[in-house]
Amino acid sequence: METIKSYLEAMFAGMPDTPEVRKAKAELFSMMEDKYNELIAEGQSENTAVGTVISEFGNLEDLAEDLGLTKEVQELHDIESTHPRRQISRDEAGAYIANRIKKAMFLALGIMLCITSVACPILTAESGDGMVIAGPALMFVFIAIGVGFIVYSGFVDNEWKFIRRQLCFIDMNTASYVKEKRKSFESVRALCISLGVIICIICWVPCMLFATTSRVTIGPAIMFLLVGIGVFLIVYANSTAKGYDILLRLNDVTTISGNYGDPEPAQVKYVSKTAETIVACYWPVVTCIYLIVSFLTFRWNLTWIIWPIAGVAHRAVVINCRKYDD
Repeated sequence: METIKSYLEAMFAGMPDTPEVRKAKAELFSMMEDKYNELIAEGQSENTAVGTVISEFGNLEDLAEDLGLTKEVQELHDIESTHPRRQISRDEAGAYIANRIKKAMFLALGIMLCITSVACPILTAESGDGMVIAGPALMFVFIAIGVGFIVYSGFVDNEWKFIRRQLCFIDMNTASYVKEKRKSFESVRALCISLGVIICIICWVPCMLFATTSRVTIGPAIMFLLVGIGVFLIVYANSTAKGYDILLRLNDVTTISGNYGDPEPAQVKYVSKTAETIVACYWPVVTCIYLIVSFLTFRWNLTWIIWPIAGVAHRAVVINCRKYDD
């Protein structure tokens, strides 16, 4: 019966998700099930019974009038002829997931290097003149490598750009495969996000521990290292998980098969274009302020405080710029 169920799902995959279509699908499955049980009772093998049922009930065009779906079937043909969808096979889905993991790794690593780069000038702030210059220089090397990784992550999935640019779909078997892979990744994702959040929360502890020592700059440097690791875990987990969601949301949401993926999260709306621009530019501006103040004062051991203050202020900015439904 599983083969028959899968075949039925494939038959109705592109049909509109309406009460009439769902009712017709249930009726057809009932007829196929009755026929299958009848053939099994007559002594036919399972494979023979399945083949007979599919050959007898497997053409939706022939059954459209009896099921009351003549109009829906004709509309489906018109859509498929004018807007054809490319099917993503199970093997292609597996290759896409592997590529997505690679992309997530380079993206997360690039962001981590950009964050941890700040530790270089902080550590050398109280050293000799030569080391004071070497710290910022090394920071820019880290940033350059990090940006390189981020840019490379954008090119890793070039061969899969068509998934975003053209209409595609997956069948029930491929969707089941992707769901199984996503389910096995959920525990990894939960662990990565949990550890990432915990590390980001306790990142200030080294600052407190080294506050009374002669090497007071070690605390802030370790803090940025911990933040980088925490962000790496969070970005890697979420970016990889997004790959599964992209595949499961390929199908038209108005069709029977459109329920493979979870609903799209509601997009945040802002009160105006100006507010949207402010939120988008917030962290780049904070970064510029941090670098300008740090290079002008060379007090890297103190200017790190800009980041936690900016983090608190960011929440206030978002709350005031966000548009709320009445």
